[in-house]
Amino acid sequence: MSSVAARFFPPTVSGIAPPPPAGVFRIDHDEVFNQTTHIQYQPFRRGPWLGFNWRYDSGLVAGATPCLAITATCSFSTSAADGGSAANTFPSGDIALRSAISGLTLTADQMFEAGLTCTGVAATPTMPTGQLVNGFYVCPASQLRSTLVKIPAVNTENDDHNPQRITSRSLFDLAAGHDNIFRGDRYKWSLRFTVINLTNKVALYNFLSTFSGTHYVTPRTETVELGFHF
Repeated sequence: MSSVAARFFPPTVSGIAPPPPAGVFRIDHDEVFNQTTHIQYQPFRRGPWLGFNWRYDSGLVAGATPCLAITATCSFSTSAADGGSAANTFPSGDIALRSAISGLTLTADQMFEAGLTCTGVAATPTMPTGQLVNGFYVCPASQLRSTLVKIPAVNTENDDHNPQRITSRSLFDLAAGHDNIFRGDRYKWSLRFTVINLTNKVALYNFLSTFSGTHYVTPRTETVELGFHF
């Protein structure tokens, strides 16, 4: 098990950190908690075995996800009336569907990859969600949801203590095998059957990560291995 706190401190002036929205923020390999549990049962010393894995992740920071708060990572997506970027002229409470990190407009496919929905309408790979206003797709902040990302409630996002994160998840793997089928001494044959992501859960690993982009967890994968050991 582990916990990773990845906090970025901007340059200081005479030892004093700048005030929000340019203060401390979490970067995208910060994760409160994750753990892997492995259980293996082998009834006989030289017989077959059964293995089970449980992996839990509380969720990495997803700073590019649109949000509504007066903070650094949210400023590109916040209306001017709420203290955000002056370039936004949307009504108070509406949120421009742009990356909270770069300020760039999210494409329909990126909205789809993040599982974004606006007023219950989901984005598709070719059709954005939200309403087109002044050349940007916008959504009432209270109606912005995601099936794959945890978006903080309106004006509760905090870059350091409550950032946008990937939704927590549990993944299960199962394996069965025999390490010495014919009970050889010098030469051994082994056989293994493995199922990764047993429940075929659809989940993000990260979203528009500064370091590695967007990745989903591995879909259910079944593998058979036959080995010869000498």
